[in-house]
Amino acid sequence: MISRRFDARAGAAEITRMGLRRGRVRVTLAPDMGKRASSITAETIRAAVALASRPGFDHLLYVGDQQIPEELFRGKPSARKKLAQAVASSTQRAVIESSGVPVLPVPEFDLGRTEKMKLAIVAGIARGMFHEGDVVVGLLARTPAAMPDSILVVTVGEEVQDGSFGFLQAQGVSAAVFDALFDLAVRVGVEGWEGRPVGALFVVGDSATVMEKSRQLTLNPFQGYSEDERNIMNPEVRHALHAFAVLDGAFIMREDGVVVAAGRYLNFDRAREVDVPLGLGARHMAAAGISRDSDAIAIVVSQTSGSVRAFRQGRVALELAPRFRRS
Repeated sequence: MISRRFDARAGAAEITRMGLRRGRVRVTLAPDMGKRASSITAETIRAAVALASRPGFDHLLYVGDQQIPEELFRGKPSARKKLAQAVASSTQRAVIESSGVPVLPVPEFDLGRTEKMKLAIVAGIARGMFHEGDVVVGLLARTPAAMPDSILVVTVGEEVQDGSFGFLQAQGVSAAVFDALFDLAVRVGVEGWEGRPVGALFVVGDSATVMEKSRQLTLNPFQGYSEDERNIMNPEVRHALHAFAVLDGAFIMREDGVVVAAGRYLNFDRAREVDVPLGLGARHMAAAGISRDSDAIAIVVSQTSGSVRAFRQGRVALELAPRFRRS
């Protein structure tokens, strides 16, 4: 764990390494701190840069839309080379990329710091940027427009109690498909459909096996359309998927984002146990079972809470909890 203590009199920050499993620190600033607030923000960034420059730390991931001043990397060129930035604003992504910093997209919804970092790590894994076992120093902001105020250290793929940072990758699934799918899942969780909450189950990857292990519950609304007309990269298709979330059954997608079918009942070996947290229902059981019996990743939107959970190899590998739901 990473613990942090701020010395107000010295204006310095001391970081003590207590282990590397998972850690977090947050700085709370009074509204009248003025220059002192800016100084503490700069010290927070310098602390993360100093940590990332050490051996054993593989990446510096900044989750926020503001640019980090180059002078804060002075004397730490290795940390600058390790920097990647997760940006919510589509227009700001081009600005950050022009500065030579690799950019990862995250949804513009009101998610917590940790939730955004989880999505950024998934985006980095899909792009081959992060690998299982990599140690990532996260520099996090409260909102996209704010400067960073927190440091979080995670090991990609490390087993943790809630499975929040599991290694999430499906063979052949492109980064853009992952981006679109998680953006859609979070949107369904936050917005529901026409003012009422809905749940959904998306299964991506190893579609041939998944189709063999499922059967049609209702008419497939995507049958008969061209592949371009049923690819999740098409905004109209994402809108249709959002609307069809009210239907029973799962959505099955190929690795390239083409929707193979909707309204599928998933068959899995119910004699074998699956690792599903207590309190979750049949949709989560089906997601765990099909991800265990195939190489697919199953993403579930909870109708009750709006939370998004991704299952890989029969277990929760990622969990996202939007801070509010629209009604």
